[in-house]
Amino acid sequence: MQYWLMKSEPDEVSFDDVLAAPGQTVAWFGVRNYQARNFMRDQMQPGDGVLFYHSSCAEPGVAGIAEVASGAYPDASQFDKDGKYFDPKASREQPRWISVDVHAVEQGRYLPLAEMRSMPELEEMVLLQKGSRLSISPVSAGQWKAILKKIRQKAAKS
Repeated sequence: MQYWLMKSEPDEVSFDDVLAAPGQTVAWFGVRNYQARNFMRDQMQPGDGVLFYHSSCAEPGVAGIAEVASGAYPDASQFDKDGKYFDPKASREQPRWISVDVHAVEQGRYLPLAEMRSMPELEEMVLLQKGSRLSISPVSAGQWKAILKKIRQKAAKS
């Protein structure tokens, strides 16, 4: 099992949207970075853990825990001529972009980026490295456990 951090802008797809979706599952679409695409295509497997991260918002942070719920398949948004993720170089025979389905597992409490930066166990996390802008990045087992503990600890006390 592997672990991932996947960034989503909450005004496009929030963790609450995933919780409200049929089967609490959504397609992860719109990734237009080759390295992030390759993670989905070549490494992600159903059952892998996902830190669902809200980005480009007032307070970025981990909004929930999810899991990869499908293998990779062509991202339908690349073929939508009227959509913001349309790619004229993509074809159904030669798709360029990939989606996976993501299933909500647990909400816990919101873990802000500022708090993550204060956790010594996360200092090597890809997200926290200077200049890191990837929408999908690997997370170590130790980082995964530290974040789960933090989310669950505080949620139990509230």
